[in-house]
Amino acid sequence: QVQLADSGGGLVQAGGSLRLSCAASGRTFNSYTMAWFRQAPGNEREFVAAITGNGANTLYADSVKGRFIISRDNTKKTVFLQMTSLKFEDTAVYYCAANFGTFSRTQYDYDYWGQGTQVTVSS
Repeated sequence: QVQLADSGGGLVQAGGSLRLSCAASGRTFNSYTMAWFRQAPGNEREFVAAITGNGANTLYADSVKGRFIISRDNTKKTVFLQMTSLKFEDTAVYYCAANFGTFSRTQYDYDYWGQGTQVTVSS
């Protein structure tokens, strides 16, 4: 069982930066693929980024490639999403998610979810 607590959201101007964090509980954190998804009002939840358990491989949505970086610190059981050059359209609730080993951009492959953290980008 894994419990996730995401944090770090807030209000930022377009062009600004934010760093989201997701702290995990439970053992064998380094066996879990971690990901970030987001959901804007009226929209489906969409994939943002994923990282393998050892951090060697990452995957990004085209809309954030080159602006967002996903990383993890397995000693602290934490995954991060560094967001730069933020745009109005990045406004959403951001969720971290985990699964045991499947490196995927599909939300249905993820078994554990954080509670979400709101990111609002003002134009």
